[in-house]
Formats: sequence, structure tokens, C-alpha cells
Amino acid sequence: MADLAGVRHLYRKTVALRDVSLRLQPGGLVGLIGPDGVGKSTLLGILAGAKRIQAGDVRLFGGDFRRSGHRRAVCSRIAYMPQGLGRNLYPDLTVVENLAFFSRLFGQNAAERRRRITALLAATGLAPFPDRPAGKLSGGMRQKLGLCCALIHDPDLLILDEPTTGVDPLSRRQFWDLVDEMRAGRPAMSVIVATAYMEEANRFAQLLAMNDGAVLASGTPADIMRQTGCASLDEAFIALLPQALRDRRVRPDIAPLEAKPGEVAIEAIHLTRRFGSFTAVDDVSFRIGRGEIFGFLGSNGCGKTTTMKMLTGLLPATSGRAMLFGRDVDATDKALRYRVGYMSQLFSLYTELTVEQNLALHARLYQIPPARAKLRIAELARDFWLTDQLDVAAGALPLGVRQRLALAVAVVNNPQVLILDEPTSGVDPLARDQFWSLLGRLSRKDGVTIFISTHFMNEAAQCDRIVLMNNGAVLVSGSPGDVVRTSGRLTLEAAFISLLEAANARQTPDPGLRSKAGAALSDRTAATRAILFSPRRLLAYARREALELSRDRIRLAFSLLGTSFLMLVLGFGMNTDVDHVPFAAYDQDRTPESRAYLDAYRGSIYFEERAPITDDADMAHRLGDAEIELAVEIPAGFGRDVRSTRRVSAAAWIGGAMPFYAQTTQGYVQGLQSQYLADLAVSTGQAPGATLAVAEPRFLFNQSFDSIRSLVPTAIALLLALVPAVLMALAVVREKEFGSITNLYVTPVTRLEFILGKQLPYVMLSMLSFGILVLIAIFVFGIPVKGSVIALLGGTTIYLFATTGYGLLISTFSSSQIAALFGTAILTFLPATQFAGMLSPVSSNTGMGMVIGRLFPMSYYLPVTIGTFTKSLGIGQLARTTGILALFVPGLIGLSLLLMRKQER
Repeated sequence: MADLAGVRHLYRKTVALRDVSLRLQPGGLVGLIGPDGVGKSTLLGILAGAKRIQAGDVRLFGGDFRRSGHRRAVCSRIAYMPQGLGRNLYPDLTVVENLAFFSRLFGQNAAERRRRITALLAATGLAPFPDRPAGKLSGGMRQKLGLCCALIHDPDLLILDEPTTGVDPLSRRQFWDLVDEMRAGRPAMSVIVATAYMEEANRFAQLLAMNDGAVLASGTPADIMRQTGCASLDEAFIALLPQALRDRRVRPDIAPLEAKPGEVAIEAIHLTRRFGSFTAVDDVSFRIGRGEIFGFLGSNGCGKTTTMKMLTGLLPATSGRAMLFGRDVDATDKALRYRVGYMSQLFSLYTELTVEQNLALHARLYQIPPARAKLRIAELARDFWLTDQLDVAAGALPLGVRQRLALAVAVVNNPQVLILDEPTSGVDPLARDQFWSLLGRLSRKDGVTIFISTHFMNEAAQCDRIVLMNNGAVLVSGSPGDVVRTSGRLTLEAAFISLLEAANARQTPDPGLRSKAGAALSDRTAATRAILFSPRRLLAYARREALELSRDRIRLAFSLLGTSFLMLVLGFGMNTDVDHVPFAAYDQDRTPESRAYLDAYRGSIYFEERAPITDDADMAHRLGDAEIELAVEIPAGFGRDVRSTRRVSAAAWIGGAMPFYAQTTQGYVQGLQSQYLADLAVSTGQAPGATLAVAEPRFLFNQSFDSIRSLVPTAIALLLALVPAVLMALAVVREKEFGSITNLYVTPVTRLEFILGKQLPYVMLSMLSFGILVLIAIFVFGIPVKGSVIALLGGTTIYLFATTGYGLLISTFSSSQIAALFGTAILTFLPATQFAGMLSPVSSNTGMGMVIGRLFPMSYYLPVTIGTFTKSLGIGQLARTTGILALFVPGLIGLSLLLMRKQER
């Protein structure tokens, strides 16, 4: 099935795989085990086609996996479930909608889709929840849905990257029962799995033990235990590691707790938390003594994290009391916060900062003096084995080391209570032993009370007491030994599963239904043809994006209400009209002629008179304070010169702080002056040639010369450049951040189908936004469409494909939504306002400004909006600019296709 020879893979200078060579047979169940960061996920990504092969040879299903044509031909025979809870799912889509999306990607018709979805939901116990959004499923249910999405097209190779990490034991068992049923129905299907649970590794027919990018051993679990002389896979796993790693092993040896009556550190009294009609925590009560290690167990989504957040003050309780050290938890009580350390379920460190910088930052947050903080950081680095990684960025650390750093950060202030939410989820056995050794020392040596949730039963067995929760309520509590004895089972895991099965009897899938579902899915449909373009796949992405968009109120509001609000702001706020210019007269002549001259200013709508100027100092002061923008100075003798028809002069002092405003004011003054001289020539009987010629301009368009008639069409063009581009860029980068971009890498969908499928909903949404902007222009600002409506609609449609294509291009080199947001806003707003004709004609640009203006779509759409709103232009008159605008669509999409990868590096 798969043959790898000399495969090497690097992330910059870090070697992920070192000359890996192996052969995988069809129909096998293969497991990958190894410490964190040894290359397991990289190897699985290469086999799935999600990662580019940098060096070496990979042959899959008889062909060279380097060749894109072969990958495209066989990708419908591969299913890949990436690491992380529901990383291949879309949280805003329901269970059925997620399954339907994957079904459409693999070309299944409606009848086949319904049959397969029904069978998979019955097999997994998800049938009661078809309309529940994936983001609101528990971890175990999410992983089962991810498996259903992977199995919907009957793959020959199923690749699972730690599929049960963070999943409770009952859900893990149900997960593997489902895989076994599917394999029984299709014995030729091969499964390769990476896992952190050694009890799971025992079920695999072949194990590959990896370390430092290389395969250390291969064989059945019994073979590996025999090779290492160990009685368990946990011990065999550690025995295979290099001596340097084995020397760092620390076996947790937690001494029995010395009872200290009366010392209660944590207490929950009838604690309840509701979210609307849903009760997440229902009447929970328990007490935890000082220095005790208290285990919090339960199925995924049973309320463990919610309870922990209430105990730390991060979430208020609906009813009941949460108490620490005999005091009610108060989020504003800083003194209480100094006594508590909290490590959340999600990785909450600053990934860009180094290990030392993370520790130093939290030391400052807790106001630890610098000298003492330096000693504390050195102590933590030594105790948590972080000395060698102090200068390494937190985001580059293996998961086990990251968890040690997160714990070090949580105890930097020497807390008396430590609350840990699944701190070892996905961590290898060696790192878990180190972690629990630290917890034992904190509890027994330092007297720290530890409240910890976990899905590892061997960890729960080391707790002093445990509580088992289900559906927000406590099922059982006591010491691990007491819980096992009470249940009548042999192990804590068996006790856990039996208690949850009894509580969830109605939700447990019927094995008979699983068998029937497995048989139904064994009827393999015809393989998806490796065609270069499929409208069905394109529409699958368009439909999925439209569904997500319709449920995202923030994006909808930003697109519709946001653009409308900005339109009103720009329409009312931007105004280039210059009128009612404040002026004052400095009349040193005070004659009828000087007053007649000033009457020309007083009678104009463009000027508004203020109190007269008294002297030169008053004029300078008032111009400097912007009390007036124009001072008209008439010298002594002005009237005499007018009466004797000699040359007359008057001064107009303009503030000039705002050049555009000052230049317009200057034009008004010159026009008024010309008119005054012409009237004077007539009144004194001079020949027309004796006066200055008077130019009388006439405007062909916008005869009233109102700037709003230009600004509103310009604002429409600006907003339709900015908002659709931002939304499109965020839509693509969002998939990168959430991990669902992997579906582009490993399914038959092509980059063109992906691009157009994601574009269509945003183009349609932006057309709706455009309609609202036009209505605002007509009914709010009184600016009707005078030209061709068809030309406006056609040009706008093309323009929206261009602007969304512009955002798509920016998304190809953006890796985070923040970078995409700011990058798109800057790279859109600046060219639009400076070079695209918004403030000055494009033809007036020179040099690089001209190049930028010519290469920006708004330069060719602005003549369409102004032409139809202001100039009454038709289709024929706008055909040239619309045609040039249309060239941007294939150009931008083509560039995006070249820059968008179909594989990770």
C-alpha cells in the first residue's frame, strides 16, 4: 500500500524526519508511538498528501506520490483526520451539514448521501443530535463526527493523528469499536494511527516506535515488549528511547497524604451554572483539604471546565457558592488571586515570547520584585527541566515541554491552590511522569492543594480523592480504591466506563446498529474521478461558506450594517464644499467706496462677516487663532483712487493652514475681485477693454457644484473595495487558523474550486450591501441614478469579483486573521484614497503613483459609479473601463492560484 524510502523533512533548521524508510501492507492496523515532537504528525501528513515531500521517495497505491496527478487520482482513496479535537470540522455547521459537505466533495448524489449519513449517525450514537452545531459537541462526540466525515467516502487508507487525545475512556472505547466495525465490513481498509495512549497501542497489529525523526523499532506490541524485555508497552516505550532521555525519567512517587482536619482549601456548595436553558453544572458540592491532590473525572462536556472556572472566579455561578480558604470567590479580590494558580485546558502562553520571557512576564504581573523574580525564574527553570530551553520561543516547544512551562507559569507566584484543567492531554508517558513528579512535590513538600482534571486513569489513581461527573452532576466520589471496590470492577478505567454506561444507557450506540452500519458502508461506491474542475465540489464549498456566514452575526453585521454606517459617516462627514468662510474687514479708508467694496463680500454666500479688525496685531492674532480665515484690508485713499479712476488696490490675507480650503477661498476672492472691477468699469463709463476680462465658468455636470454628488459615488466604490476584500481574506485565513484548510489539501477539491466556492457567497452578500448603499444614496442623500442601471449592476458585479479576488490574493501570504485584517485594510485603503482617483484624477499621478493607480481595480470602477450617478452615462460609454476592470478578475484569481499551496511545506 505504501512504500517510503529515505524520507527527510525539515522545518527551517529543525529536522522532523531523518531518512525514514518503511513499508505498509494493505488491510493493516498500524500504530505510531513516540515522544512529542518526534515527527509522527509530519509522517502522517506526508502519507495523507497534506505535506510536501522534501526529500526521499513515497509510493502510495502503486504510484509516485510526488506527482500531483497521482495524488489527485488517489486522494479519494485516503481519509485524514488531523491532530486536535474536530480540526477537520466546521464548528458553525451542524452534524448533518458537516457530513453533507464532505459527501459532496467526494461526488456523492443525494440518495447516496442520505444513506451514508444515516448509517454513520446510527453507528456512532450521533443520531439524536443531527442538528447540533459541531462546536457544541463534547470532545468525544466531536472526534466521532470527525471520523464519520473521514469515512463517508469509503477510503482504502484511514490516517488518524491522535484521534482520542482529550477524549474520556468511554468515548475512546466507543471510537475504537466503531473503527473495528468499519474494518470488519471492509477488511482491505488500512488504518494508521498516532496515539499517546499505550493501552490503545496494544490493539494495533503493527507498531512503529519513533524518536528524533527516525523509526526506532517496528513489530507487534508483543514483539516490541519482547525486544525491550519489558512487561508493558509504557515501559517498552521508554526503554526504546535514547539513554539521555531515559536518564531524565522520574517515576512519580507520591507519599500518602497526612490528614489535616479542618483545613479546607476549596469548597463547592450546591454550585450550579446555567447557560440559557442549558444546565452545565447542576448542584455540585465537594470539599478539598489543604495539600490534597483532588482528581476531577468525567465524560467530555460534563461540566468539569465550567466548575473550575467558577472556582477561579472566571465565571460567575448561577446559584450556590464557590469558596477558597473559607472566603467566597470574588473575581475582583486580588488578594485571593495571588493565592491561586490556574492552568487552562487550552495552551494559554504567549507563543512569540521565549520560555524566560513568559516566566518574567508573569512574575511582573504578580508584582514580584526584580531581584526575587530572577531567583524564582532560575529556580523554576531548574525544577521544571527548562534550563536548556530558556531562549526558545514557547510556540516552538514540544507539547510536553510546553505543559511543563505552563505549569511553571501557574506556580510562579507560589500559589496555595493550583487548578489544572487536563494538563497532560496529548503528552507522552515520559513527559507525564515528569509532570506528576512535579505535582507530587508541590503537594507533599510545599503543601499546595491541587485540583486536576484528567482522562488518564493511571493519573487518576495517583490522586488522594476523585469525583466522577456526568451531565453536570456528581456520580460518585471517594478515593480511587474506594471507587473501584464500590463498582465491583478490577480497574479504575473499568469502573469509570461502567458508571458512565449506566448513567448514559440511552445514549450508548447499539452494537447491532453499528454492525448494520458497517455493512451498509462496505458497499464501496465508484471512486471519485480525478477531474480538474467539478461544479459540484465548487458549490459544496459555496454552500458551506454561505451557511457559516449566515450564522456569523458579526461578519453579517460588518458587511451590511457596517458598510451602511460608514456610508452615512462618509456622506455626512466628508465635505469638500467651501462656503461661509469667516472673514473680517480692516477698513482704513471708511468711505462709501470702501463700504461698497465690502458689500460684495457681505452679499456672497461664500463668506460670513465677523467683527471688524482694529489694527495689524488684531488681524495677526485672529488669523492665528483661526477665528477668521480671511482678512480684507482696505488701505487709506481707496475711495479717492476709485473716484479718480486710478489703479486701486486691496489686500486679502488668507490663513492658508489648510491648502485646499485656502486655494478655494483664493478662487472666491479672485472671482469677486474680477466681478467688482467689471462693475466698476461700467459704472465709471470705461471701455470694456479697460477692465480685466471676466471668465464665467459653466459646469456640464453637477451644476450646483455640490461635493456630495461626487463623494457618495466615490464612497460606494471605496466601501466595496475595502469590506469585501477584508471579508474574503479573513474567510481563507480563518481556515488556516482553525485547521480546516487541511480539507483543501487532502480532498479532491482543486484550488480553483476552493477559490470560486469561497468567493461566490461574499460576492452575493456584497451585492446585497451594494443595494443598501444605493438606497442610502437615493433616499438619504437625494442622489438618483441618472445613467444606465444595467451598466452599474454589471460593473459592480465584476468589481466585487475583483475586490474579493484582491482579498484572496492577500490571504495567500497571511497566516493569521489579525495580519489579514490589517494587511488587507492598509493595502486597500491607501491605494483607494491616494492613487485611484478618489481625491485627484488618476491621470494626474506620476511615477510609481501612476503604476499603483493603474493596477488597482477602483481606478476603473470609479468612472462607472460617477458616470451613472452624476454624468448620466450609458453602457456604451462605460464599456471600455468596464472591460479593463473585467481583466482584473482572471488576473487576481490566477495570481492566487499560483501562490496558494495544495500542500503544506
